[in-house]
Amino acid sequence: MKIIFDRQTVLLATAPLMCAAGGKSTLPAIEGIRIEAKQPDTCTLTTYDLEKGLQITIEAKVIEEGCYIINAQKFNQTMRVMDGGEVSLTVDKNMNAVIESGKSSHKMIALRGEEFPELPMLQSEKGFSLPAGTLKEMLGKTMYAMGVNDQRNVLNGTFFEVENNRLLLVACDSFKLAKCIMNTTVENKNADGSDLRYRFIVPVKTVNELYKLISGDSDAQVRIHMTRKHIIFYIGELIFFSRLVDGEYIDFDRIIIRQHKIYITLDREELISALDRAALITEERVAGSVRSHVKLQLEGGLLKILAASAAGSTYDEIEVEHEGGDLLIAFNNRFLIDSVRACECERVRIALSSPLTSVNIEPAEGGSEKCEDLFMLLPVRMKD
Repeated sequence: MKIIFDRQTVLLATAPLMCAAGGKSTLPAIEGIRIEAKQPDTCTLTTYDLEKGLQITIEAKVIEEGCYIINAQKFNQTMRVMDGGEVSLTVDKNMNAVIESGKSSHKMIALRGEEFPELPMLQSEKGFSLPAGTLKEMLGKTMYAMGVNDQRNVLNGTFFEVENNRLLLVACDSFKLAKCIMNTTVENKNADGSDLRYRFIVPVKTVNELYKLISGDSDAQVRIHMTRKHIIFYIGELIFFSRLVDGEYIDFDRIIIRQHKIYITLDREELISALDRAALITEERVAGSVRSHVKLQLEGGLLKILAASAAGSTYDEIEVEHEGGDLLIAFNNRFLIDSVRACECERVRIALSSPLTSVNIEPAEGGSEKCEDLFMLLPVRMKD
């Protein structure tokens, strides 16, 4: 195999590919990029770690066709340090891969393309497309609440529900829940023209990488196709695919409390600033101490934010609109900051009932016809 390509083009292609290149493994092939050169002048680059994969096709001058695997980290590093704009890659029958540019050359070992794991089917008659900006916005609001290594495997990802022009995303772990509904333009890609009705769970690692890969451009589209066990995202020239989480998602609407006794409305940025100052105490690492929590003390028209640890203490107060009784409640400060930040609005409305009951955080102006957001958080038990 012999290919000549533009070095910058390859660097732009390999940057996203690295997210699906496996780490140290008993299968050396999944640590690599499969490079398949075909005439006339196309080169397909693929990485696949058995959970998620990414494929992109770039233009290249193909002198001799072939398909080989080269270690992804070494290939990417070599491309970065080579000089010149044009680079050639040659792989001989002895599996020696030589990368040359100008007077520089670098040799490494290649593997046969047949050793690469079998890819899932990347074509399906079932699917839909939606605006990339909408998907990125909704992921940004919900992904912080995904479980990581949760014993309930269905929580280790984001739940999607698509029904015609309505998209619902939910993420939840043992402490927090984020729910986002948006009415948007969802283009039906089902070959038989049937209604769009999909429910699936995308794994946490896939969601994190998907958020990085898609743009916030409202004019760009993401095309999504489904198979029984996999999901495929077509993002511009990229094909990003992943296994789905197997199982039924939790009945999240059942655990959300709708009838609370206390409501407060306040400026979102003021609250975030106060919680950031409290984080200087709650996240301070002091030998022999456990991270402390932040306390919210509601008294009349004031919300007092308090935190104390071996490192010191902090105090803030914010004027609020208050309905109901007074209350003292405590939270994991990082979880609370993430929940308030996800609620993108000028003023937030927090619904509470007791020191041990979950709270709801929502935009004060309420959901619009287009979008509806809700963020739920469990408090922590106060020891003092």
